[in-house]
Amino acid sequence: MDYIDRIIAVRVDADDTQRSLGKALDINHIQWANYERRFNEMPIRYLIKFCKYYGVSADYILGLGRDMKWPR
Repeated sequence: MDYIDRIIAVRVDADDTQRSLGKALDINHIQWANYERRFNEMPIRYLIKFCKYYGVSADYILGLGRDMKWPR
C-alpha cells in the first residue's frame, strides 16, 4: 500500500467525496482527483492540510511506521 492508497482509504472511511475534500482543503476537486489517480504528484502543502483535516500523521500516510525496515 502506498501513500495514495492510504489517502484514498482515509477519505473513503470518512465518507467524504473528492469534491467535499477539495472544498475543505481549498483545492479544485478535479486537481485532487488527479492526485488520487496518480496523474500529478501531490505537493507537500496538501499532504499537510490533509493530515490536519483528518487528524492522521504524515508518518502513517507515508508508511513510516515503527515496524518499517530501513535500508542500510
